[in-house]
Amino acid sequence: MRRVKFRVVEPRLDPRPIRTPVPGWAGEPQPRANGSREQPWHCTPFSEMAKYGVEVLYPYDHEIRVLTRDGRFSFDGDFGAPPAEGRSWPPFRPFGEGYYTFQLLLDLKPEKGFATRVDPHPRYFTDSNNVTPLAVPAIIRNWWPMINFLVFKAPPEGGTHIFRPGEPMAQFSFIPEEPDFVLEAMTEEEAAERELQSRRIYESRSTLGADSQWLSNTNTVFDATYRRLHGAMRGSVANGPDDDEDNGRGAAG
Repeated sequence: MRRVKFRVVEPRLDPRPIRTPVPGWAGEPQPRANGSREQPWHCTPFSEMAKYGVEVLYPYDHEIRVLTRDGRFSFDGDFGAPPAEGRSWPPFRPFGEGYYTFQLLLDLKPEKGFATRVDPHPRYFTDSNNVTPLAVPAIIRNWWPMINFLVFKAPPEGGTHIFRPGEPMAQFSFIPEEPDFVLEAMTEEEAAERELQSRRIYESRSTLGADSQWLSNTNTVFDATYRRLHGAMRGSVANGPDDDEDNGRGAAG
């Protein structure tokens, strides 16, 4: 198991494994049954992405709204006094045109050969109200001792992003420091093997997913094929709302 070490100035910025609350931004506890509404946690590839890495929570007690009106964005909220002497305050700053920063006060140090990747928190992609802050993707090298700030994209005209106490702001994952791979077309034999695997899976769906097939209220057919193959490859059978996901028939998710 590889280690990632961290240090913080603000204790409430301690990183933690990403949680996928149900009910919450990961969806509602809708049963896999005809007439149910499909939920984000039904999708195994999305759930795997959502739980990959760590998250940090907005650490302050005041809610801040970032608004864009007439082509300009502004911060709305009572920042109050600095929480500590010498702390740069408020923690938000405009950053160029259409972006702003948040003073993170968190240093993450993965092992040698790895880097920290910053991405929007997965709840951004499930937020139908479009108020989740949009962290700008970045790669921070292992040798850089300061992650002083996160960069966020300002909301579009008329939009508002909201920072609420205790809500996750961004996702951090740890990847090889260099993209050590090349793109190469499959040989005919490799392509034939993949196609054979694909056909076998397709032909076995009626067996693998027959007892779990259901039709959502948007007329999307779901079954457990992907989920069961995923569990078999991991050597375990999932049985909770965080792990026991379905995928739409014929879809990637």
